[in-house]
Formats: sequence, C-alpha cells, structure tokens
Amino acid sequence: MTAISDFKPLTLCVLTVSDTRTAANDTSGDYLCEAISGAGHTLSQRAILPDNRYRIRALVANWIAEESIDGVIVTGGTGFTGRDSTPEAITPLLDKPMPGFGEMFRLLSFDEIGTSTMQSRAFAGLSNNTFVFCLPGSTSACRTAWEKLIQAQLDARTRPCNLVALIPRLREI
Repeated sequence: MTAISDFKPLTLCVLTVSDTRTAANDTSGDYLCEAISGAGHTLSQRAILPDNRYRIRALVANWIAEESIDGVIVTGGTGFTGRDSTPEAITPLLDKPMPGFGEMFRLLSFDEIGTSTMQSRAFAGLSNNTFVFCLPGSTSACRTAWEKLIQAQLDARTRPCNLVALIPRLREI
C-alpha cells in the first residue's frame, strides 16, 4: 500500500484557449505540458481551442467525465476582452469553487505585474471529482501558477495538506 507521503502521479489534461495560438506557437501550453511531465505526472490530452465558450465547455465536460482524469489545466481566456470566455464556459461545470486559488494567484502575481493582476480572472474548482485550474494565457502567468501553487498541491508529499490526499474522499456523500 502506498503511504500518503509517497508521490502519486496524476493524469492531467491541458487546454489552451486562444484565437491566435497554434501548436507551433503555444508557449503556455508547451510550458504546462513540460511542467506536468517534469513533475512526474501523466499528460493525457492536450488541445487548443478558440475563445468559444460552448466549445471550451464541451471539451472540458468530456475530460471531466473521464474517471481516469484527475485534473484539467486551462490557459487563456481569463481576461476582460469581449472574446475572453473561459470563466463563463467553465464555471457552470464546477461542483465546488476553490476561491483561495484565484486569491492566491492574484496575490503572487502582484509581486510580478503590480496592479495589472486585477485584470486576471484566474480561478479553480472541483468538477465531477476532477480538479480544474483556469489560468491566464501568458507563459509567465502559467509558470507562476504552476511553480507557486499547483505543483505543490498536486504532490502528496506537500505538508500540511494537499489536493492529492483528498482524492480518495471526493466521492463521499
């Protein structure tokens, strides 16, 4: 039996939301995929979709419906422009929001980008027992979120607590 202090690789998906990114220039998606693999997790699927809330929602809904998927990381579409629609696409799918994630992300981002962090609508939550993280589209924002928040919480060795330890209890009623 695996002790809770042992590393447990998770199965994750990455979605880039952008009207301009392609496989050739998706540096944020590249960073997240490399970070996931580098941390010892498994990348199940990766996709790039335009800023269309219904296509975004449909793909993420399919991913969270898969019992083998532990988490989804979405990059892009969290700003204030007319086309930014990631929060509107994903929020209806959430069973439980994780307000602390967005709050901590903006606090950490303040040290890097100052008051511009107010424009970030980064957020996270739980959907069908799958962790969902929605990040800004810049590679530096993805790096901040991964290195300062997500990576540690997806590692069972993080103390005093981590999201991995919750996985066996997520289906409790």
